[in-house]
Amino acid sequence: MDHSRVMSSTLRSRIMSAEEAAALVPHGANVGMSGFTGSGYPKALPQALARRIEQAHVCGEPLRIGVWTGASTAPELDGALAQVNGIELRLPYQSDPITRQRINAGTMEYIDIHLSHVAQFAWFGFLGHLDVAVIEVAAILPDGRLVPSTSIGNNKTWLDQADRIILEVNSWMDPAMQGMHDIYYGTRLPPHRKPVPILAPGDRIGETTFHCDPNKVVAIIETDAPDRDTVFNPPDATSEAIAGHILEFLGHEVRRGRLPPELLPIQSGVGNVANAVMAGLEEGPFNRLTAYTEVLQDGMLNLIRSGRMVLASATALSLSAEAAKLFGRELATLKDRIVLRTQEISNHPEVIRRLGVIAMNGMIEADIYGNVNSTHIRGTSIMNGIGGSGDFARNAYLSIFMTPATAKGGTISAIVPMVTHVDHTEHDVQIMVTECGLADLRGLSPKQRARVIIGNCAHPSFRPALQDYFDRACRFSPGKHTPHLLDEAFRIIQPR
Repeated sequence: MDHSRVMSSTLRSRIMSAEEAAALVPHGANVGMSGFTGSGYPKALPQALARRIEQAHVCGEPLRIGVWTGASTAPELDGALAQVNGIELRLPYQSDPITRQRINAGTMEYIDIHLSHVAQFAWFGFLGHLDVAVIEVAAILPDGRLVPSTSIGNNKTWLDQADRIILEVNSWMDPAMQGMHDIYYGTRLPPHRKPVPILAPGDRIGETTFHCDPNKVVAIIETDAPDRDTVFNPPDATSEAIAGHILEFLGHEVRRGRLPPELLPIQSGVGNVANAVMAGLEEGPFNRLTAYTEVLQDGMLNLIRSGRMVLASATALSLSAEAAKLFGRELATLKDRIVLRTQEISNHPEVIRRLGVIAMNGMIEADIYGNVNSTHIRGTSIMNGIGGSGDFARNAYLSIFMTPATAKGGTISAIVPMVTHVDHTEHDVQIMVTECGLADLRGLSPKQRARVIIGNCAHPSFRPALQDYFDRACRFSPGKHTPHLLDEAFRIIQPR
């Protein structure tokens, strides 16, 4: 009996090995890969392409490509291609250590873009020509439509824009996922754009499968492999303290009448602190929660399974191995409460503002006036990228940024006089939280913000130095609106 997920008789003749498919990717090609935070990325083609690149380099032949994705992927993609120096340019977000090393060494170009901008920039022609799309799917239906897997990201745009398409059909993906996805085909280019018709987080406005021109499909690879095992640490005292401050603040906003009892749709960035906040919400007083976010992590899945959250909209799953098993076992009921969308819709500024999203994102450092650096170490070395935090921060009903107050074992303050790189200006930051406390910056002038941030968010070891800097800046700065001593502002604060 034939159990192939390639159900289109037209396309079955294009099934081949990963090595044969890799030979179809030429030097200099821009390649749109599926994948978003370690889910739904191609598992076989990138590794076969990395082997081909390594052999070409040994023979002295050039073979490097541009890699466009939805967000971060996995070692089998970014890591494998970066290891053999096979990526000329990467966008829009990455988290692979080898890729990061190449970027910071200057041997790989990197474009850091707001995630809501990527698809439209491709359609506008701002990024150049897309030569090849490599997309993982759960199945190819008899009529040629594609069933998405665990992430959608920019896959619709890659399929539409690329000259040639290589499909990885992954039988590890549960075919019962069909129906969970919402692929919107109503996007138009200026001046013909229309409002995105989403009025509530669960609104479905598109189709459950991808369209695909069968004439562009040059190869199909059959795989059977799980997504990257995302590892989350159990909440520690620091992350629990941050979560506690946020939950107390949300409760205060409900009591003041500025939030409804069920809150507003939640967006949560990726990481252990974000999962700690979700764990706090599971134990807290709020019910009938919703989410309009990018990534559904373990904590949000637990909220859905417990009944605290009634619906979540995202563009990708990012689950630990144990959570992925739970998701698979309970898929029949979960898929009615989860919507996976294209990232141009999951991160759409118009929709975020209309829904009144509560945005919670991490940062590397913030300065005393509320400017946030979420991407760079000491101003020049990239960590991961801005991701979708800017899409949400600027357009959210509440824009919350959170971080432990110190780094490097307490030797470096995350609150500094002036950030060395600005991703989110003070105008987009309303709430700042560390384990030391929460600073509500709404309606405050720059000097008022500085006093609240130093007093509430800075670690006690660094508070005197920051206060001394601010006091002297208020006396000696030429301008008194946002006082700074520019010859001192970039100095790394050390504990006294």
